[in-house]
Amino acid sequence: MSVYDPFRELERFRRESDRGGGTGAEPAGRHWRLAFLPGRAARQYPLVNVHDDGETFTVEALAPGLDPAQLEVTVVRNTLTIAGEKPGPANVPPERIHRSERAAGRFVRTVELPTEVDADRVNAQYKNGLLLVSVPRSESAKPRRVSVQAS
Repeated sequence: MSVYDPFRELERFRRESDRGGGTGAEPAGRHWRLAFLPGRAARQYPLVNVHDDGETFTVEALAPGLDPAQLEVTVVRNTLTIAGEKPGPANVPPERIHRSERAAGRFVRTVELPTEVDADRVNAQYKNGLLLVSVPRSESAKPRRVSVQAS
């Protein structure tokens, strides 16, 4: 008779996550395997910071190791989408991988901004693993001062 050990299941889950888990039917390097404990949300990729100076939103996306030509940045109304593909280990057969903590494959990250933006003036730059996207507010979304007339 064996005694139930709840940590044995967690350890098994960690091992499965470390080696990629799955059924083996998925193509290597073409799916995300982010290790997380049940009940906790997996992190989205890329990690982003968004700040606003009143005129323009700046979205900083941490995306090291990507080819900037493979990044797609799109804007529709107040939604910014960053898509691309994160490369996996080059020329390494799956059975030779002992630990794989860096996820690889296609990703899409959508960020909803609080106001409508001017899609024609969006600017994106990639430098040292950081994608900087400058997203100006639309003219109709900017606050306007209204003069008060005395009657």
